[in-house]
Parts: sequence; structure tokens; C-alpha cells
Amino acid sequence: MAATTTLKNFLFKQHPSTVKADPFSSPYCTSSTLSLFPTLPKPLPITTLQTGHKKFITKATSAATSKKGKSTDERVQQVHSIEEFDIALQTAKDKLVVVEFAASHSKNSRKIYPFMVDLSRTCNDVEFVLVMGDENDKTKALCEREKIEKVPHFSFYKSMEKIHEEEGIGPDELMGDVLYYGDNHSAVIQLHSREDVENLIQEHKADGKLLVLDVGLKHCGPCVKVYPTVLKLSRQMGDTVVFARMNGDENDSCMQFLKDMEVVEVPTFVFIRDGDICGRYVGSGKGELIGEILRYQGVRVTY
Repeated sequence: MAATTTLKNFLFKQHPSTVKADPFSSPYCTSSTLSLFPTLPKPLPITTLQTGHKKFITKATSAATSKKGKSTDERVQQVHSIEEFDIALQTAKDKLVVVEFAASHSKNSRKIYPFMVDLSRTCNDVEFVLVMGDENDKTKALCEREKIEKVPHFSFYKSMEKIHEEEGIGPDELMGDVLYYGDNHSAVIQLHSREDVENLIQEHKADGKLLVLDVGLKHCGPCVKVYPTVLKLSRQMGDTVVFARMNGDENDSCMQFLKDMEVVEVPTFVFIRDGDICGRYVGSGKGELIGEILRYQGVRVTY
């Protein structure tokens, strides 16, 4: 097992599937800057928003209707104006709200909608909203306010604030985003300050469990990509491993913790046992992450 070390003198290895942890970069900047929102594969083409079409809902919901003819998309709320949209965000309070901005002439809007319906049935702590940008002048005004130019476009909100957005994503990316931004009740412990980290380390100092701390940022493609694996491992390894996560750009305390840990790329996974840091892995490779966890549990791993 790797020798233990202090927080500030910790060495780490580089991995290509990471982003620079620069909290002052714009999450939507160009490729010439250090971006917290790296460009991801776009499996579904996007369509320029137009007006004058009103047949999307009938076609899209046909794939999400049961044999008895009962619609299963009742958890997806369609809004028709800025006022209804704002009320939906206010009603959700601190829950994650996933909004699909679509258009009736967009084939890819119709393709992705049934997957959002499926997610709405399984993610009870997440609210789902549909906006048809070409429904009427009111929805067009809403799209203009939210700066939506192409569809399908997904925006993610919490407490009335937009925290993330994507264009042209497929089902896997949508599911990953929902898990990453809406996961509040899983076996992965949510940490919001240095004090939270210190308390968690103290809590498991004597139980012999390996503590895996997932350090990321809000706008981080690789962090989103690997998070479903973290969730799965937290369920499978709950008897021997404790999983926790922190978004470094959540507040000043979290960002200071990243600086003290000398985290310059995310995601970074820090491994802690018996109160001491024993290693870290930087990257979003699923196999590599699993291998590192097994290695720090004493299992011999060859790559």
C-alpha cells in the first residue's frame, strides 16, 4: 500500500480525461481557454428553433404510452409561458429541475423525449419540464429569455438558478447529468465544506473502511461521465468502502480545500484509511478507478 502523506505534500499522477480546476474560467468558454465544461460527443444532431408547428406532443408521447392507453409521462410538466415556467422552478424549491426545450419539427427532440419520460418515472426527487419552443409566441419568448437557439436543449436548474446545460445529448449523457446533478439520497455522502470532510474522516478513522473522496466541479464532463460508476460501486462495496463527493466550486470552503489538496484537475479521487491519505487517482477511467480502489483494499491489480 502506498505510504501515507499529509494533505499539502500530496503527489498525484496526470490523466487525459480530466479538466483543469480553474474556478474563474467560464463554464461555457471556447476551446482556447481552460474550460470547466469540456466538449463532449454529441450523438444527436441539433436543430435550429423554428415556429408554427404543434404536433410534437402527440408523436413523442406515443412511445411512452402503456398498453391500456394511459400516458406514462404525467411526471413531465409541459409549460406554455414564462409565467408557468417560473412557477415550476419556484415550486420545485431546491430540487433539481430538468427542462427539455424542444420543437415539433425536430426529429431528435422526439427521439430523446421518451428517455426523459423514463427518467421521470425512476427519479422521484427530480422535476421534469417540457417547453415546446415553437408552440406559440409565449414559448418563443421563453426560449429567447433563456437564450435557446437550437433543440433539443436541456437546462438544469436548482433553486431558480441554471447550473448546467447541454445540446444534442443522447440518453446515456442525459442519465449521467440527472444522476450527477440530482443525486442527494444515495450511498454517496455529499460534502459541502472542509469541516464535513474532517468529520467524515474522524467518523471512519477506526472502522478499517477505505474512504473514497470524489472531488469535482459543477461543470465538468469527465466528472459527470464517471459518476454513475461511483454510484454503482457505492452500492456494491458499502460494507468495506465509504464513498463521498465534493464540488470544489460550490463555496469558498470547498474551493480552499481543493487548493490545500493541490487539486488542479478533476475528477480527483482521494483514498483515505485510518485517518491518513494513502493515495489518489486523477481521471475518469472506470476500469482504472475500480483498479485503484481494489489496490488500496489490498487486492493485487495488473494493468
